[in-house]
Amino acid sequence: MQKYIDKAKVLVEALPYIKQFNGKIVVVKYGGSAMVDDKVKETVIEDLVLMKLVGFKVVIVHGGGKEINALLDKVGKKARFVNGLRVTDEETMEVVEMVLAGKVNKDVVQMIQNHDLNAVGITGKDGKTLKVRKVYSEGADIGFVGEITHVDTKLINTLLENDFIPVIAPIGTDEKGQTYNINADYAASAIAGALDSEKLIFLTDVEGVLRDVKDKESLISKIRLDEVDGLIASGVISGGMLPKVDCCVEGINKGVKNVHILDGRVEHSLLLEVFTTSGVGTMFGKSFDITEYEGE
Repeated sequence: MQKYIDKAKVLVEALPYIKQFNGKIVVVKYGGSAMVDDKVKETVIEDLVLMKLVGFKVVIVHGGGKEINALLDKVGKKARFVNGLRVTDEETMEVVEMVLAGKVNKDVVQMIQNHDLNAVGITGKDGKTLKVRKVYSEGADIGFVGEITHVDTKLINTLLENDFIPVIAPIGTDEKGQTYNINADYAASAIAGALDSEKLIFLTDVEGVLRDVKDKESLISKIRLDEVDGLIASGVISGGMLPKVDCCVEGINKGVKNVHILDGRVEHSLLLEVFTTSGVGTMFGKSFDITEYEGE
């Protein structure tokens, strides 16, 4: 009997969050191991489906770096990166678009539709959703890599209003119609800001921000924006976490209320973070309502 009581308690704990976020837009950046491990993939999709069914307006922005690398290997082309950005010549851009707009995007759409929900896969090229300009890495030309200059939310909002889950591949065009590869984290941040999202959630391969990277129990559950610089100066936020945190800060500054970094390898991490008082990742915000997030 106790296990049924415990299940009921979990549902009761989720009620305030369901009420609070009903009808609100939540952007989820889906990538990393959560897109590769079949078991984890299914739990992520189940979480997204449940969020949709309880009233969230879910928008998914996905990556696909491992799949891109795999196809590049098959065609005998070596993947190259400069400061974390993929060097994208014309041939690589064709592979990127083929993988992201084709296989990965449609796989995510189908997994959602297997749960009898409607989803539509698009890229930033559709409806001129993502306009970009060419980006250079410390002065180096890295090819067709773009940074977003404008997000047109008309197509995304049309899909949301008609009860579809938009699944967006991070590809955009410049003023001349040239196609560019976009870092998925920054694409998610820009899209979430343009949509005035309640939440932006990054599914990653790390637990969140750790005060001590050698201690998995040192997770920092909440970080205010005015604390970020100090954590960077002290070395708590460093290395590969820096660009992730930069995207979190950018999202908050663009109007997103809260941004989360979650370990996508943990089963049902989305539900644990969004619907429980304890949470399992790191949440960023300008400030936190103590009564609203007590215990996180």
